[in-house]
Amino acid sequence: MAATTHTVTNQVPPLVGYDVFAADRALSEAVERHIEPGVLPAAREELSTLGQSAGSAQAQEWGAQANEHPPVLRTHDRYGHRIDEVEFHPSWHRLLGHAVAAGLTDAWGRPAGHVRRAAGFLVWTQAEAGHGCPLSMTHAAVPALRTDPVLAAEWEPKLTSYVYEEGLRPAREKAGVLFGMGMTEKQGGTDVRSNTTRAEPLSGEGEYLLTGHKWFCSAPMSDGFLVLAQAPGGLTCFLVPRVLPDGTRNVFAIQRLKDKLGNKSNASSEVEFDGTWARRVGEEGRGVRTIIEMVAATRLDCVVGSAALMRQAVAQAIHHATYRSAFGGLLIDKPLMRNVLADLALESEAATVLAMRLASAYDTDTEEERAFLRIAVPAAKYWVTKRCTPVVGEALECLGGNGYVEESGMPRLLREAPLNSIWEGSGNVQALDVLRALQREPQALDAFLREVGKARGADHRLDAAIKDLLTELADLEGIEARARRLVERMALVLQGSLLVRWAPPEVSDAFCASRLGGDWGTAFGTLPHSLDLASVVTRARPVAE
Repeated sequence: MAATTHTVTNQVPPLVGYDVFAADRALSEAVERHIEPGVLPAAREELSTLGQSAGSAQAQEWGAQANEHPPVLRTHDRYGHRIDEVEFHPSWHRLLGHAVAAGLTDAWGRPAGHVRRAAGFLVWTQAEAGHGCPLSMTHAAVPALRTDPVLAAEWEPKLTSYVYEEGLRPAREKAGVLFGMGMTEKQGGTDVRSNTTRAEPLSGEGEYLLTGHKWFCSAPMSDGFLVLAQAPGGLTCFLVPRVLPDGTRNVFAIQRLKDKLGNKSNASSEVEFDGTWARRVGEEGRGVRTIIEMVAATRLDCVVGSAALMRQAVAQAIHHATYRSAFGGLLIDKPLMRNVLADLALESEAATVLAMRLASAYDTDTEEERAFLRIAVPAAKYWVTKRCTPVVGEALECLGGNGYVEESGMPRLLREAPLNSIWEGSGNVQALDVLRALQREPQALDAFLREVGKARGADHRLDAAIKDLLTELADLEGIEARARRLVERMALVLQGSLLVRWAPPEVSDAFCASRLGGDWGTAFGTLPHSLDLASVVTRARPVAE
C-alpha cells in the first residue's frame, strides 16, 4: 500500500506505563481510610510498586501471552505412565511469581493484611485475571486449615509464603505452595451434600482413601486441595496433596481440562480419585462448616476481582475517550459520551468502595464486623459480580470497533466478566444465603442496618431507600421468589451509604439520584443531565496526580 494512503491519525495511544494503584482514586482513598497510620506508608509503597508493575508493558504482555497460549494437559509420559500434569506458558508462572512475591496469598497474619491484599489483588489482576484463581484459593484455605492446629502449623507458613515454586514436589521441599479446591460433582454442582465421593478411614489418625470424582477442580497443578467427601460420619473436608510425603504422586487423575468461555489462562479440570490419600480437616460430618470461612473468603475475592475487571474496563474507556476525536472534538467532551463514562465510573467506584469495606471488616475481626460480613459478603457477591458483565460490555462499546478486536484487550475482559457471578455459588445461591442469614441470624441484619444507618440524614434519597428496604424486610410473604430484588436493594443501599460517607459529593449525588432515587434509565448513559458528570469522569481517569 502506498504510504500516502496509509497515514495513521486519531488513534489512541496504549494505556501503559502508569501506576494502576495511584491512578485509581477510589482505591487509593480506601487504603488511606482503612489502614492505620503506622502501617499506611509501607502499604502505600508496596501497592504503588505493584501498581507500576501492573501498568507496565511487560505485565500486559505476560497477560496476553498467558491467554494466547492456554494450559495443555499431559495425562501420560512417552512410556505410557500416568503423570497428570498441566503445562503452562512461562508468562503464567511469571504472573503468579510476581503476585506471590507481592503478598497476594498473605492476609491473615500481618497488620491490615486483608485491606493490603485486597487492594493488591484489585491492582494486579487488572493485568490478567485468570491467575487470580489459585491466589484466591491459597489465601482462602488458611481459615479452613486453622480448624486443625496440626495441619495449620504444617501448611500455613508455606501458603502465606512470598516465594513461588512451580512443579510437583513434596511440600516439605518447597518454600511456598499453592492450594486449589474440589467441591462440586457432576450430579450436584452447588448442592455439595449430594456428593458421592467416598472417604474410607485408614489406621493412621485422620488418614483416609478417597474414591470418586470432582467436576470442577481449578488450578490442578497446585500442591494441595481441599475437597469434600462422604466419610462414615457424613460429609467431611479433606486435604489432598498432589505429592505424598515420600515423594510419590498421589492418585489424582486429570480426565480433561474445561473448554471455557473465558479464564483461558487458568486450567479448570475434571479429576478422578481412586484410592487417593487424604487427611481429614475438621470433624467428620462437619465438612460444610469447616469450609464455610474459605467459601466466604473466596466470595469476597469474587467481589474484588469483579471490581478489578470493571476498573480496568472503565479506565480503558475513559482513556480512549480522552484521546479520540469525533464530530469536531474529543469524545470525552461530548455530553452524551460523558454521561456514559460517568455512569460506568459510578458503578466501578461503588464496587471498589464496597469491596474494600468488606476487606477492612476482616481486619477488624470483631463480633459486630463478623455479623456484618455474614450478610454483606453474599449480598455484595450477588450484586457486584452481576454488574460486571454489563459494565465491561458498555465500556467495550465506548471504543467502538477498536474495542471489539482482540488487540484492544477488551474482549478478554468481557469473556472474563461473567465468571465471578458463577464461581462460589451463582446469583440464586447468594440471594438464598442472604435469606438464610436473615431468618437464622438476626444479629447479622442488625449489624447490616447499623452500617447503612451511619449515613442516615445525609441524603434524602438514601433515607427513603433505607425506609423502603425496612418495609420490604418486614414482609416475609413470598420472600424466596423476591429474594433477588431484596438482595439487590440491600447491596445498593449499602453502596449508597458508603459513597455518601466517603466519596466526593458529585459521586454520591449521582449514585443516589440514579440507583436509589430512580432518576435513571435502563441503559448506561441515562444519568440526569444536571449532575456534575465532568467531575465524576475526571476523578475516574487513569492518570496519577
